[in-house]
Amino acid sequence: MDLLQELEQAAQCLDCKILRNEPMSRHTTFRIGGPADLFLIVNDKSALREVCRKAQELEVKFYPLGNGSNLLVSDAGIRGAVVSLGKGFQKVEPCGQDELECGAGVSLGKLCKFAQRHSLSGMEFAWGIPGSAGGAAFMNAGAYEHSMSEVVSACSHVSSQGKVGILKGNHLQFGYRQSAYTGNGCVITSIRLKLKRGDADQITARMQELYQRRTSKQPLEMPSAGSIFKRPAGYYAGALIEQCGLKGRRVGGAMVSGKHAGFIVNAGGATCSDVLRLIELIQTTVCRQTGVQLECEVKRIG
Repeated sequence: MDLLQELEQAAQCLDCKILRNEPMSRHTTFRIGGPADLFLIVNDKSALREVCRKAQELEVKFYPLGNGSNLLVSDAGIRGAVVSLGKGFQKVEPCGQDELECGAGVSLGKLCKFAQRHSLSGMEFAWGIPGSAGGAAFMNAGAYEHSMSEVVSACSHVSSQGKVGILKGNHLQFGYRQSAYTGNGCVITSIRLKLKRGDADQITARMQELYQRRTSKQPLEMPSAGSIFKRPAGYYAGALIEQCGLKGRRVGGAMVSGKHAGFIVNAGGATCSDVLRLIELIQTTVCRQTGVQLECEVKRIG
């Protein structure tokens, strides 16, 4: 029995859903990515702890997966196991007058709607971001001058050794598109949000306003990973790319969006290789013409 088979056998005993050689193109918003050796859907924290512990014992690499946004997976796929959070990580509950406890697998859309129904303000900026709550905290997702760092007060997690823990306040180490979790190997299981009491109608109006702005300016109708580059100091990546005449530029099935140059879209049959070649072309052209070095925001795995 090989190491992956041992991990698979352990996962079966934990009531995980198991998929072998699962195409990651089915699980990323880019619709790109080769097969993962093992794809595990874990339904509760105790099972996640055991999967993490067993994977480390067997020295099998594993990769936590949220909603698959902000992610570019290799055409060759992923050697090891991908862990997706199932039904036990899909709840949102009030805890206190203006706080919510949210499972890491909850979509940002569901979280925003829950906050709105309970007249809690602070999550409006995230309405329309295609990510999970855990993934958003992991990378400190943000939009329209706001970010998760403003509302997340604590994150619970399972370490790569299978130990339960929690980080609070400054220990979360939020920065631009990063947190303590971007480098510590832990899997976020839930987040605690500190919001503000507000008016449900006003919250709804703000959500609708921002969503209309998002849909009018971003290519949400096409597969993408969201903004492909981090915002360089003093500039906007999309504006620099457009300035360099790269709107609509295409490599294979990957294309700089004609709607917003800060997005690379899958225009049909795009591969990871296509996207990487287009990223390199953009970076080289922008640096040569403007002197600004663009840094990727999208996480690459595999």
